[in-house]
Amino acid sequence: MIRWFRRKKEDAPAQEPPVEREEAAEVPEGEQEPAGRDAVEMCEDERGREAAEAAAGHEEPEEAPSEETTESAGEIPEESAEEAEESAQRGRFFSRLRERLHRSRERLADRVDRLVLGKKTIDADVMDDLEEILITSDLGVQATQLLLERVSDRVKRKELQDPARLREALREEIARILSVDAPPFDPAAAKPFVIMVIGVNGVGKTTTIGKLARRIKTSGLSPLLVAGDTFRAAAIEQLERWGERIDVPVIRQKSGADPSAVAFDALDAAQARKADVVIVDTAGRMHTKVNLMEELKKVHRVIQKKMPTAPHEILLVLDATTGQNAISQARLFREAMNITGLILTKLDGTAKGGVIVPICHELKLPVRFIGIGEGMDDLRPFDPREFAEALL
Repeated sequence: MIRWFRRKKEDAPAQEPPVEREEAAEVPEGEQEPAGRDAVEMCEDERGREAAEAAAGHEEPEEAPSEETTESAGEIPEESAEEAEESAQRGRFFSRLRERLHRSRERLADRVDRLVLGKKTIDADVMDDLEEILITSDLGVQATQLLLERVSDRVKRKELQDPARLREALREEIARILSVDAPPFDPAAAKPFVIMVIGVNGVGKTTTIGKLARRIKTSGLSPLLVAGDTFRAAAIEQLERWGERIDVPVIRQKSGADPSAVAFDALDAAQARKADVVIVDTAGRMHTKVNLMEELKKVHRVIQKKMPTAPHEILLVLDATTGQNAISQARLFREAMNITGLILTKLDGTAKGGVIVPICHELKLPVRFIGIGEGMDDLRPFDPREFAEALL
């Protein structure tokens, strides 16, 4: 068994000797690659990128915003600037209006303040004294009764309990009365837009017409003045002086001419000259003179014959210094003419500015303009709330 095993072992083929692994051939020392070649190449690439970036950095930088651009960015838009200027003008006018109405305000506002001084409630005695103050301030009986009723209603509803707020409540109610519902004054609504200006002697019609024409011209429209007061040569000359002063043409005829004929010719001239607005002056006349009022109606008819839709405005000029007499004037003129609005003059020289309240209440006529001085810009559009605040 052992021999068989030995024989088997001897008969088995001899194993091949292990093959030795060939070692890598040595590279000659001169041809050997330098150690860290990859790192060197990376450094060179990095330096190249830095050089490229540096070269790019030498490009012209973007232009900084110019001073003009910076200033324009900070400028107020034109519309905002115009609104700011308009607001400033309103503020200046309100201050001037309040100053010019100081006599009327002393007669009304100061007395109301003294009435409620030290009072804790608005009782019957306060209301009785308030009635006297309002009537003697030219607010008239009817307007006074309306104001007392509205104030009493506020007291009953407990909306008004503090006497110190009585003046504020009156101011709000007066503004309501003055806010007559009427179409706006719009000279651009027709071409030519015809305005008749009427009133008694001495109220300042011609001066008011000159100031009104200036306002219309300043608004960008071209006015034309008509010297319809042919009874007074001085009236024609006065209107011509205003025309020269504000650079507005005046249509006139000789003294004593028919006012209706002057108005008719003026409309022809307005159409030929393409005028935007025609303002017709008329002779001052007492509201109690029937024949003179009939003549005024004739001028109106002639204008309508020439232009069926004209006159577009009939403005009655009233002198605030006449107080309650202005109401009777307005009432009689309205019976003769279809008055569309009022102009109240001489408010700066009177304590009777409150008369505007009963006129608006009783006749329901809107106040278009008010005159608060002799300056060119002292004829101003009427603002009910602004006037109420200046008055009270």
